[in-house]
This record gives sequence, C-alpha cells and structure tokens, in this order.
Amino acid sequence: MLYRKEFYAYGGDKPVKAVIRNYQKEDFSALIDIQRESFPPPFPSELWWNEEQLTNHITLFPEGALCVEAEGRLVGSMTGLMVDFDPAHAEHTWEEITDHGYIRNHQPQGNTLYVVDICVRPSYRAYGFGKWLMQSMYDVVIQKGLTRLLGGGRMPGYGKVADQLTPEQYLDEVLQGTRKDPVISFLLRCGRTPLQVVPNYLEDEESHNYAVLMEWKNPFRHKHTGGL
Repeated sequence: MLYRKEFYAYGGDKPVKAVIRNYQKEDFSALIDIQRESFPPPFPSELWWNEEQLTNHITLFPEGALCVEAEGRLVGSMTGLMVDFDPAHAEHTWEEITDHGYIRNHQPQGNTLYVVDICVRPSYRAYGFGKWLMQSMYDVVIQKGLTRLLGGGRMPGYGKVADQLTPEQYLDEVLQGTRKDPVISFLLRCGRTPLQVVPNYLEDEESHNYAVLMEWKNPFRHKHTGGL
C-alpha cells in the first residue's frame, strides 16, 4: 500500500504546503543531491545513494521509500527495510543490517522496520520535515502491524569530547539535558528511545564510528506493564 500525506509546515510565520509520498525513479537525481547537501565532508561521499541502491528501494520495499516535497522540489527523504530483530542480539553494523544500503536482505515477514537513512536539505530543516518523515514511517509500522521502528543514530557531537567521555557517558548527558547532539536530540524529540550504544556502526569520523540504537515501539503491539 503506497503512501501520500498532504499538510502545511511552518518554518516561520508563513505556512508551506508539502506532501510526503513514496519516491520514484524520476526522483533519483534529486535524492542524490539531497544526500550531497545533507552529508558534506568529512562524511564519506561513497555512502551517498547511488541509482542501483535507489532502484532496489522502490522495487524491494516501496512502502519504505518516502520523500517530502515542498515549494515544487524534493527537500528530504527517508528509507527503511524490514528485518527480523532480536533484542537479545542487538549489536550490528549499518552495512550488515542494510546490505550496504542495497536492502537485498529485506525480509517481508520481519518484525521490525529498520531505518536505512533520513536526510533533509539544510535550508529546509526549520520546517520540521525530518520529524514529519519519521512520523510517516511510524504510520508504515502501524499499517504493517510491525513491532517497532529501529535504527542507529549517529553521535556527531561525540567526537569533540571523546577524550573526556565514553560514548555511554555522552549519551547519558544528552538524556539528562546537559548536552545536545544534532542527531540523538532530534531522534528523542521524534519519540525514539535508546536501547544501547553500538561500536563500529558506521564509518563516521564525527561520531568516532559509534551510534545509538534507538527504537519506537508500535503502541498497538505492546501490553501495558505499569510504570509512569
């Protein structure tokens, strides 16, 4: 079942009409351009999308290939695949679980929607399109009856303090509100919760190759266990 959501977003006082939809072959050039803008050096350019990867996304799991369009141009995208995730064996690398972004390991009977990538043009980030894309992928999780949305969040702020803090201590400071991280803080605002720090997740100088595995549980698939 393909996806389409029309809405207005605010980057200031003026609303901008936008749509989130499944991306298609004719969008590939713009999607690669968005990656180039969103992940400048020192992020490795070889990790930007290529056309073979994008073709696999729209062929193997089109429901997990979303983009956002505003003011007549594509301004962001988010991609996922389905995997069978076991929390007892959580450690993995981005390359392993996403098949280096080619998603040939997509499992139609899996229990988890795994985030391969999310990016928004820097000039459009004030509109909250990243959060809109995340919420739309939550819709996909619910529609397909999956257990969770899962993905590894980079820690681009960690490299600046890696000589002072362990990655776990850095995450704790972000959770305590005494430090902000461009990615982890964003994911928290989107409703994602951390499971654990994962070493050697992705070649990423800013994060010292660490990531935080973060999930969003399908509220229709979990029984109440008490607490708050």
